This record gives sequence, structure tokens and C-alpha cells, in this order.
Amino acid sequence: MTACVPTSTDHSSSTTDASQFQRPHSPPTGGGPRRRFRIAGADLSASIAVFLIALPLSLGIALATGAPLQAGLVAAAVGGLVAGRFGGAPLQVSGPAAGLTVVTAELIQRYGWRTTCAITALAGLSQLVLATVRVARSALAVSPAIVHGMLAGIGVTIALSQLHIVLGGSPESSAVDNVRVLPAQLANLHGPAVLVSALTVAVLLSWPHLPGRTGRIARKVPGALVAVTAAAVLTVLTGMNVPRVDLPSWSSHALPGLPEGPVLGIAAAVLTVTLVTSVQSLLSAVAVDKLVAARKEPPTDGQRSNLDRELAGQGAANIVSGALGGLPVAGVAVRSVANVSAGAVSRHSTMLHGLWIVLAALFLVPAIDLIPLPALAALVMVVGFQMLSITHIRSASRHREMLVYAVTVAGVALLGVLEGVAIGIAMAVAVALHRLAKTHITTATTTDGAHHIQVRGQLTFLAVPRLSRALNQVPERTAVVVELDGSFMDHAAYETLQYWQDAHTARGGQVEITGRSGNRFTGPVTGASAGESTGTGSHGAHSTHTCCRPWTPWRNHHCDHRADAPSPAAPGRSGRSAGQLATGLSAFQRNTAPLVREELARLAREGQTPSQLFITCADSRLVTSMITSSGPGDLFTVRNVGNLVPPPGAESADDSVGAAIEYAVDVLKVQSITICGHSGCGAMQALLNSPADTPPDEDRTPLRRWLRHAAPSLDRMRSKKHSWARISGRLPADAVEQLCLTNVVQQLEHLHAHEAVRRRLDEGTLELHGMYFHVGEAQAYLLQDGIRIGETDAVFDRVGPVEDPEAEGSLEESRA
Repeated sequence: MTACVPTSTDHSSSTTDASQFQRPHSPPTGGGPRRRFRIAGADLSASIAVFLIALPLSLGIALATGAPLQAGLVAAAVGGLVAGRFGGAPLQVSGPAAGLTVVTAELIQRYGWRTTCAITALAGLSQLVLATVRVARSALAVSPAIVHGMLAGIGVTIALSQLHIVLGGSPESSAVDNVRVLPAQLANLHGPAVLVSALTVAVLLSWPHLPGRTGRIARKVPGALVAVTAAAVLTVLTGMNVPRVDLPSWSSHALPGLPEGPVLGIAAAVLTVTLVTSVQSLLSAVAVDKLVAARKEPPTDGQRSNLDRELAGQGAANIVSGALGGLPVAGVAVRSVANVSAGAVSRHSTMLHGLWIVLAALFLVPAIDLIPLPALAALVMVVGFQMLSITHIRSASRHREMLVYAVTVAGVALLGVLEGVAIGIAMAVAVALHRLAKTHITTATTTDGAHHIQVRGQLTFLAVPRLSRALNQVPERTAVVVELDGSFMDHAAYETLQYWQDAHTARGGQVEITGRSGNRFTGPVTGASAGESTGTGSHGAHSTHTCCRPWTPWRNHHCDHRADAPSPAAPGRSGRSAGQLATGLSAFQRNTAPLVREELARLAREGQTPSQLFITCADSRLVTSMITSSGPGDLFTVRNVGNLVPPPGAESADDSVGAAIEYAVDVLKVQSITICGHSGCGAMQALLNSPADTPPDEDRTPLRRWLRHAAPSLDRMRSKKHSWARISGRLPADAVEQLCLTNVVQQLEHLHAHEAVRRRLDEGTLELHGMYFHVGEAQAYLLQDGIRIGETDAVFDRVGPVEDPEAEGSLEESRA
């Protein structure tokens, strides 16, 4: 022996690298230190779960294609061993996929089985070439609507063909023929086949929904295996006369031969198999990455898939599968999801599942021969219907790609996979061009003679003729507003608009170019500064003046507006405000509504479940969603002048605030309540400026009566019995800020007096928070330890990575 054995019996030493026990002068061992081959228990259990799913599915897919049933087992074994070993997605499980059923069935019918095997091997070689030139990532550029439409079309075709076997007949060669002869098939049902198929479908669909603890335990066994087993037991016990699986001897297994047929036809077949297997495998790998990222424990083989390596692994698997007489191989989403869900941590689970397939094909042939063919057909039929996913349909509809999806489905079902995908790509390009060229140009004249031209959509060279026609209809020496309601302007449109603006201005006219929110643009302008003033040059989208920002639509601000140059399109302030409102609503419906519609629809169905009650001031500068980074359904907000909380039973108390508190605490079950004050609060300024000796009967205005609920805050600030309010280590800058901070503390005490709040606080299920927002600094501060009562300061701490302000300030007027 060339290595010493450690004398210590400590088991932890066994994990130490073996090289440290090497004798200093002995020759090196044959390949260096040996690595022990270890298989995690999670991989072992996951491989068994995947095997139990893959075995019946592989047989069913082989049956659906018309290939020898052994070909499905060969593809499953090769997918597990070869693609699992060399692929770039360690947890993806490969094998015969339902998405290849239609393609393979057509190839077998046209060229025969031996030529189909050769086509599979050539497709694998093509995948190796594609992996070498690193095009895997670019394959993901195909629109999801096309991919989902392709899978749905294949699923429809599979379901229609297998339906005939379920009913006791035999399928036709195309989806159209299967639909045409379906009435005759329904009139001649084969009872035993229908009964076996019905049992299979019932078990398959009901198995995932078994209730109770027993159901949770039972669901660990795959539903596909249970359904096929139940069908086999039924046929054995009743002696039904239904066709069963008949695996011939492996000695008679058909191997590939030289391709026979027209060269162009063979090349098109290779291209089709390459396209379908590659896209399906890559999309499945991306989906597996998302599933793995959602798990707590990472896999041992890395976090993300190497798509080029995965494509090479799929190519190697197809070469081997075709050479051994197997079906085309691709990454399969169903088995991959099962693998991840079962807790697999490395590629060992995928490879072991392939090994179990080999052992089953060698030693479980008698048990496999008991499976009735109608049960396999029913299994594949259900898989085909599941490929027509409602989720994919909703996604296509939400992204306005339903036309692309529907055309792809119809093309695949009626013409074939390659033809359907090509038609889908053409439709996607046509839809994109239509959207790019869809530009609405309208003209209108205001009461004072000003002209308004609105351009909705993207301004490209396709819209230049209509834009020129609308601009040339504007009379000379008139005021014109051109509203560009889009996000892109190409060079041709830019030059057209700039040339017309120069000419119209030179003839004594006035031109104002605005965005969809009424914000004036400085460009396009004349001279060399045109590109600088627009911020885009002649090629970019129209841009606002530097004083405008992305939040301009909700700011009371107009770029470049001057008192001596009123907008020609807005003769009155009320008309301008109404126009701003309508424009803002239009922008919301067009840009924001599509993004939030799904979430709002969910909230409409399920109701609101906010986590916080947020009580803040009605000041227009406080945008609660911006400050708290919250969205629809997150905050239950109450806004009033001065962020006041009238104490229960107070004279002339406002019940609206108390009602909101009660509803939020008792009905909505919020976990926290936040009172947010802010700098420069007008209510606090009015409270400080009001005479201290004003009799209550003279508080005749609603504002004065309301501010009486803030009087305890003013008394608290002036009293020496209560703590000072500090803001991030300094004293407030002036008396107004001191009162704003003190008011937050005082209103928290008022809040604590409400019975519903006090009860939840005693239960420990509610928290109270104080918050202060400095408008000028755009900085939020949180009150330490909630309500502070006593001689210690009430400290508001800074939130966020902003640097502390300078030094400690002092009050401009001292407390009484």
C-alpha cells in the first residue's frame, strides 16, 4: 500500500483529504486521491418517484406515436443516463416527451421506423453543432405565445388521436380526420376499453385531491402509476378482452438504418425534430431553474442551468437514442417538476431514474405486459389535454398575444408542427409591425382659434404621410399644440416634425410640443442644440425638458410655462385642470392599468387584507404609496388635516377617524398602526398662530373646531412635564417642527385610548408606530420604542442610507 492508515479512531478524520496521509517518499498513487461516489438519500428517493412516473408515460408516448413500445423505454433510459450525465440542467429529467408525439408519428408514417431513428440521431448531431456555436440563449427569444401555442396544438392532436383508442378504435393520421370519424367511433363503442379508460382517467384526476392525512400519504405515490396499476388489476380480475402491452424480445429490437427518402424531406424532418426538442428542453430548463430558486436548500450541482451544455447533452442523448432504436429525447417538464418536488439535489437522481428504467425493461417485462393499452391511451390523452393550459391562455390574453397563440395552435393542429410554428412566428412579426405602425393622428380647433394635434402611438416612418397631412392643414400664423402620446420617434418622423415647426414659426405661428401629461417639450428645435435640448438627438424618443421628471404627471408643475406665455390650448385654468385630469386618467388606463389589473382583480375577488393602518396628513406633498413603497391592498389609509386622532368621548369628536380605527383593528385585523406627521404642516402652523385665549364658542369654522383636537399636542410641547422631541440626534429646527414631532407622540396616546386598540395591544397582536416625514429632505424618521412618556426624549431616528444633517439646532422660541 502506498498510503498510511490513520491511527486515530476519530470518525471526523475520514473526511480529510487522503493526500495528507501519503508517505513523503512513496510514489504517487495512480490518479491521485480517490473520490468516494456518494448518493444523497434525497436523490435516491427522488429517482424512484420519477421512475414511477416515467415508466407508464414512456410506454404511452410510444403507443401514441406508433413506434415499438420498447422505443419509449430506450428513450427514457438514455434521457436519464446520457442527458442526465452530460446536460447543463442537473435537475431536469429528459426522455420521450409528449410534445414530440405528433412529429414522431408523422415521421414513422412517412419514412418508417428505421429512418425515423436515423433522423433522431441526425437531429442530435445538429443540436451538438448548435451548442458549439452557443445559440442556446437566443432560442429563448421565441415568443412564449408561440411556444405555448405549439404545445397546445400538439396536445389537441394527441388528445384527439388517443380518444379513438380510449373508445376502442384506432386513430387516423391527422387531427382533421380524427374529428371527422369521431361520430362513427362514438356509435361503435368498445365497452371494456371504455371502462378501463374511464377508470384510468378517474383515478388520475382524483388522486391529487385525496383529502385528509391518508390522502397526503397516498399522494406520495404518482397518480399515473396508480391509475395504470388499477386498470391492470381490473382487467386481470375480470378477464376483460382488451389489448395489452406486448414487449417483444430485445433480440428483435429494430435499430436505425440509412435514411430513405427525398433529401429535402429528410432535412426538413431533422430541422423539425431539432427545433422542437431544443426549444422544449431549454424552456423546461429555465422553468426548473425557477423551481430550484424557490427552494430553501440549493442543489449541489450549482444554482443555474448552463443552457449551451444542456443543448449539447440533449444532442448526445438523441444521438444515442436514435442509434439504439429509441424515440427522440427532450427535457420533460412533468418529470422535472416531480424531481425537484421530491427533493433532488444533484444529477444523480436523474441518472438513477434512467438506471431503474433499464432494470425494469430487463426484469419487469411480465408485469409490464399486464398493462392494458386503453389505460396508456387514456393517460396520454389526459396529458394532451393538460398541454392546453388555461394559465398559458390567460397569459397570452393579458399580453395581447391571443391572436398569435390561436394561429399557432390552429397551424400545428391542422398543418404540422414546423408549419404551425412558422405561421406563428409570421403572425407575431405582423402583430409587432402593426403595433409599431398603429398611430392615431387627430386634429381639433379650440374656441380661441388655436389648433390641437394629438398623435397617439409610435411615430415611425410609416406614420409620416399622415403626420405631414395633418400638419400641412394648419393655417399660417396660428397657435398650435402638438401632443405626442407615445414613447418612440424615429429619424424620419423627427425630421418631418422639426422641418414643419421651423417653417410654421418662420411664418409667424406659435408651436408647442407636449407629452401626454401636458408637459411642454423644448425640442425639436432649430439649430445645433436640437439634440441637446431634447436629450435624444434625432434618433431618440421625444423627451421632456430637464426640469421634468418621471413623476411629472402627478406633480402640479408644467415645464417651461411662464406667466407671460399662457398655453394656447388652455384658455382657462378650469379647462386646463379638466384636461390634466382626463389626460392623467387616459395615461393610467393605457400604461398603468394593464400592469395592475390582475392584482386588482384578485383583490376584488378576495377582498382587502392590509397589514397596516396608516394615519397621515391630507397634505398634497405626502404620497403614502411612494414613501412606504406599497401597492394596492397594502395600506388602509386615513388622511385628515394634521394627522389627528380625536380621543374617544371628546367633545365634537369626529366619528370618521374612530370608525376607521375600529374597522381596521376589529374587521381587517391589521397588525400595526402608524401615525405619520410631516415637516411644514399647515395645521400645526395654524395652531401655533391661533390666540391661546380664544373661547370655544368662537371656534365657528370647521377648521378651528377640528384643530381643537390638536390642542393637547401644543400643551404637551409647552409643558415642562413632558419630554423633548428630538430628530436623529438634534433638536428640531423651529417651533413648527417641534410641534409636528410632539403631535405624533400625542396622537399615539390618543390612539392608545381607543378600546379596540387597547384590547389588541394587551393581546400582543398589534403594534403602534410613530413616523415623521421631512418633505424638504425626502427623509423618513421612525419614533423609537413607540409611545414615549416621561422625562426622556422622544427620539425620531432616521430611516435609510442618507447622511445625518449638520449639528444640533435650537428652538426659535422656548417653551413656556
